[in-house]
Amino acid sequence: MEGFSAGIGVVALAAVLANLAFAPVCRADVVVETDSFRLVVGDDAAAKSLVVKATGEECIDAREGIPLFTSTQERPYNNETKLAHPTKRMTFPANRVRREGNVLVVGFSIAPYEARVRVDERRGYALFTLEGFMTNTTDEKQYKDLLLDVPPVSSFRLLQLPVRNRKNFGDWLNVCWDGRAAVAVMGADPYSEIDHEDRFGFRLLNADLLCEYKVKGGCAALVAGAGEKAFMDSVEEMEDDLDLPRGVKSRRSTLLNASVYWTADLTPQNVDEHIAWAKKGGFRLMLLYFSCICRGGGYHYLGDYDWRPEYPNGEKDLAAMLSRIKAAGLTPGLHTLQTHIGLRSRYATPDADLRLNKKVRYTLAKSLPADAAPCEIEVLESTARAVRCEKCRVLQFGGELFTYEGFTETPPYKFTGVRRGHSGTRVRAHERGEAGGILDLCECLAISCCIDQRTDLQDEIAEKIAKIYDAGMEFCYFDGSAGVNPPCGINVALSQWRVVRKFRKMPIFTEGSAKSHFAWHLQAGANAFDVFRPEDFKEKIVEYPFAEAPMMRRNFTRLDFGWWGFLSYGDKWRDGTTIGTQPDMWEYGAAKAAAWDCPATIQANLGKFARHARANDVMETMRRWEDVRARRLLTAAQKEALKDTAREFHLVPDGRGGYDLVEWEQIDVAGGKSTDVRAFLYERGGRRMVEYWHLSGSARLVLPDETVLVAGDVRVYATDASRDAVKAAFAAAKID
Repeated sequence: MEGFSAGIGVVALAAVLANLAFAPVCRADVVVETDSFRLVVGDDAAAKSLVVKATGEECIDAREGIPLFTSTQERPYNNETKLAHPTKRMTFPANRVRREGNVLVVGFSIAPYEARVRVDERRGYALFTLEGFMTNTTDEKQYKDLLLDVPPVSSFRLLQLPVRNRKNFGDWLNVCWDGRAAVAVMGADPYSEIDHEDRFGFRLLNADLLCEYKVKGGCAALVAGAGEKAFMDSVEEMEDDLDLPRGVKSRRSTLLNASVYWTADLTPQNVDEHIAWAKKGGFRLMLLYFSCICRGGGYHYLGDYDWRPEYPNGEKDLAAMLSRIKAAGLTPGLHTLQTHIGLRSRYATPDADLRLNKKVRYTLAKSLPADAAPCEIEVLESTARAVRCEKCRVLQFGGELFTYEGFTETPPYKFTGVRRGHSGTRVRAHERGEAGGILDLCECLAISCCIDQRTDLQDEIAEKIAKIYDAGMEFCYFDGSAGVNPPCGINVALSQWRVVRKFRKMPIFTEGSAKSHFAWHLQAGANAFDVFRPEDFKEKIVEYPFAEAPMMRRNFTRLDFGWWGFLSYGDKWRDGTTIGTQPDMWEYGAAKAAAWDCPATIQANLGKFARHARANDVMETMRRWEDVRARRLLTAAQKEALKDTAREFHLVPDGRGGYDLVEWEQIDVAGGKSTDVRAFLYERGGRRMVEYWHLSGSARLVLPDETVLVAGDVRVYATDASRDAVKAAFAAAKID
């Protein structure tokens, strides 16, 4: 019995010693400290405190003991661990940490390895970089009989912090902030997935490294400061140190509050006409749709980026045209769809490029001879995720595209009603086992498809876009940015970054139709909303951009209140016609945008300008608001008044180079018998003023006192009568 007991003791002692060999010799708090904050982490790897030094604000909610790091595997791989636990995706929380110089050595529950995370403590931020993993040196056989990378990690949470709720939370930048403290967990390169979780009393800010992108060498930053300015200064320092796009500098540009004159029909032959209209509207920025420069227009030929015939010398002719725009005091920019490939482009026909993205991937279960006209295609994989939308039912195998009408939902899995050679692709033989799938068609019109961001095709397209941009563009709009394969939290920004890094010079700012975390460094303008029907314009301004403006403000970003379509009286709009764009509509939108220091983008077309009876009046409305923006004439009190969506405001020149901001209201004309005349009443200088105009032509208004007013262009009627009397007079007016 003594020998048996001694044997047990030796085994137990060996187990204890093995554990001690993998445990820290001295367990103590770990401190990460910069000029602006001090982070304290317990020896159990849980964050205990984060204090902003300038204000003494404690920013951590430590009640739940949440660890700084976690490691995730699709299933437990170590043999004994795999036997002991269910087969499922498992996340192992860190349960110990020690500091060795500038490296944090992190251990985890269950998982038999440690991670080495380097910490660089800079002035306003701390950079965390995963250097790699090391296995338990006391048990070298952990993975000996398993041919696996060590350790087999699917993702690694490089940083997570339970940050106390504050007045503001910016979900795009991942920042909690108010006037005394601002804390963010941010990506320090395009490859980390940044997110947060809402918890009771705090938000769990986190940064994940994904195995398909970058685990070893992946990095994220903890940024903190005493309020908005100090925080933004720290972010700017991080961008400078790491050579990231300069998001802070962009947001501080004097051009950022300027509205944008956008056009799709500008060429070297009509550029002077466009410049004249842009100057009428007081615009400082001019955005050129790619169709101004590239052959084909629309989405059909996206990817080719061939020069229009108006540019026989390519970049040289474009540079000359852009120089004329700049000489007129306008800053030109490029509007492109970087992720899209047109189905008539050389990338789609006659041989579809293998780098086009597939929404769902399939493998042929049977060969297809070149001379076959199959009515069905059999595949090995389930059709559970097959696309049902009629215009998007397109398959690709090799360089050939196919359409299908339906599919079976039980084995054998088949696509039925198949037609070959879609979009002019060459019909060819396809062997059993050939890989392909359902083409990732753009949700807009389905005449273009998306690039597989896992390939080099995005870089190839970026070089073409850069040749156009480098001719003299200075800002950029990334349309179609949603057209990426998952994970969208990485690929949306990465697709933009892959283009921008080809430019010779960084844009002043960019905008885009979609945004993800890293794009904050690029998209100082965030995204613009789409065109609304003029009759619904004011309502939609409130419903969409006005509602998003405070959300963007919490991300230290302005919103673009555009796009604003320029429509004429009688233009078709879907199933009907419209009264067209009227001066009061854009005045309402411009005023609500100015309340949040935001601009808009208007869609300019020379033909539409020529047809619109009130084009000059509409552009004069924009000129006044753009002048007010550029000179920053609005007071804080005026901006607060403009935020009242039930009130409408109007700028009136004061005769001294400035403007009076007056509140006005639309009044009835001729008892509602005519909708062709619009009239708005306001008070100024103790008198009642009515601005009125005809929507499309001219008419005579005869007031009850026999006063005759001619409604055409915008005119002003002034009177000493009371408001009620003025309203009654216009309501009783007769129209000739």
